[in-house]
Amino acid sequence: MRRSSVSRRTVTLAVCGAVTAGLLAVAALAPLPISIVEPGLTANVLGADQGTQVITVSGTPVRKTSGQLRMVTIQATSPDASVHVTDVLKAWFKKDQAAMPRDSVYPSGGSVKEIEKANRKEMTDSQDAATTAALTHLGLSPSKVKVDLQLADVGGPSAGLLFALGIIDKINGDGHGGDLTGGRTIAGTGTIDASGKVGAVGGVPLKEQAARRDGATVFLVPRGECSDAKAELPDGLRLVPVNDLDGALAALAALDKGGKLPTC
Repeated sequence: MRRSSVSRRTVTLAVCGAVTAGLLAVAALAPLPISIVEPGLTANVLGADQGTQVITVSGTPVRKTSGQLRMVTIQATSPDASVHVTDVLKAWFKKDQAAMPRDSVYPSGGSVKEIEKANRKEMTDSQDAATTAALTHLGLSPSKVKVDLQLADVGGPSAGLLFALGIIDKINGDGHGGDLTGGRTIAGTGTIDASGKVGAVGGVPLKEQAARRDGATVFLVPRGECSDAKAELPDGLRLVPVNDLDGALAALAALDKGGKLPTC
């Protein structure tokens, strides 16, 4: 009887092991609601992108700028791509990749075309808000001053802060004949509303990598994302948290004059 009991137990364990292995194999092959993201392109909003000026202003004089204001992005697997456990594990061990919930990367959901349409709308809304915030700061009327913003292959609202800074630099600089950048390459991210308030985005550590890769030495980040921004800050990149457009302008002025900067 004892031998029979041991035999049955052994068979039971073997069957359970086989079932577990089968389930794990199925799980490994099953697609997950995850996107794999990595550092994306950056673009100098004071210059041209793919041969087209990013910021064009009419109705008021503009100035020649130096330095760069680089908006940054992340690139992600397509919303309809299949991501599996093995992909997530690979991303876990790579510094230049991360696994993020698909809903946080493509919050609009829906089909690929619907997501692309939503991203374009978010970009357009962001550009409108950035224009309003910048012209309001300068005391200029949007009925007299027109701003055209062109940036190919980029969607979403996270370039808002850099658009607003770029418009101000093009029209007014630092207000004293100099550049907002002080001749530096400055990158950053953050949404902006018409009142100038800066909002959080996402994927900040990967955006920092893109910024440093493309020559930035200063990175403007929404203050609410300081924790993520500090966690994997690349060497040679100075982090400057901001809450709003006025704060960002004050920080750039302090940077140029060697003054005290806000810190995370």
